[in-house]
Amino acid sequence: MAAIDTSAANELIETDVVIIGAGPVGLFAVFELGLLDIRAHVIDILDKPGGQCAELYPEKPIYDIPALPIVTGQELTDRLLEQIKPFEPTFHFGQRIDELTRQPDGRFLLKTDIGNRFLAKVVVIAAGGGSFTPKRPPLEGIEGYEGTSVHYSVRRMEDFRDRKILIVGGGDSALDWTLNLQPIAKSLTLLHRRDEFRGAPHSVAKMRELVAGDQMQLRIGQVTALQGSGGRLEGVTIKTKEGEGRLDVDTMLPFFGLTMKLGPIADWGLNLEENLIPVDTEKFETNEPGIFAIGDINSYPGKLKLILSGFHEAALMAQQAHHIIYPDKKLLFQYTTSSSSLQKKLGVR
Repeated sequence: MAAIDTSAANELIETDVVIIGAGPVGLFAVFELGLLDIRAHVIDILDKPGGQCAELYPEKPIYDIPALPIVTGQELTDRLLEQIKPFEPTFHFGQRIDELTRQPDGRFLLKTDIGNRFLAKVVVIAAGGGSFTPKRPPLEGIEGYEGTSVHYSVRRMEDFRDRKILIVGGGDSALDWTLNLQPIAKSLTLLHRRDEFRGAPHSVAKMRELVAGDQMQLRIGQVTALQGSGGRLEGVTIKTKEGEGRLDVDTMLPFFGLTMKLGPIADWGLNLEENLIPVDTEKFETNEPGIFAIGDINSYPGKLKLILSGFHEAALMAQQAHHIIYPDKKLLFQYTTSSSSLQKKLGVR
């Protein structure tokens, strides 16, 4: 089954392929590569797989996935994760590739913002519109608290044990982390600008049960100021219809959505066209041999920004990746419906 990375920072991880982006197209790339005996590590700046589908609209229906008349973003992610289990990819969440350089032996050295290093023969950029960057609340001095008292994601739940937590937002991320952190927090308050939520109804119902049982607070309003010093939050000022007041908190998690930026990809020596990466339509390789771009991040004549287009691109990318990783091995094209060896890999024979 798929694994989540637990290696120490600065450890060098060697693999066949590094896939940047754990959205649907990145996940399907694991499948296409796995059929060809190619191992992959998957890196994503978010704290879970699914990319934009799972993060921005997990309950939004998608109608143009072949053979699935209707499927939500989260359901599609779950099905893809089930499909790639036989190939045992390793996921590295909550980190971003900041550096990518070619080594003398032709492989690529990749370094993340938290110090992890990867050495791979092939790099596949499946980053959607680029890296996701959390939207920062417009609060004076918030930068000084980021990383110590203000967090835009949860990398390790244990870091929040016995904290006085304020979660701000009304979507799935805010509700999910409210429910997950409430049992270990010293106190927890959910703040939203209105008493209506965009998250899953069952999450909203569970949150309201906790409020009714005095196990957490729900406040309707917005944060107007932060109080503290040395990067340590001591409280926040909130404005509600009753007026302004103070909440004693030492941790704030704002979930105001995400913006997409190309980020460090722009510095990797790839040709760019309006923040997209041009590729050929034979193998979806960039101008840099061994680096591929699939999904919404790429550009070519006739490009359609559809998930199913990204699936097609992943399949052709994998064929060329095989030639790079196994230069002396003939590639035999096979169908999963009739190939006993492929069925064995998938665990269905």
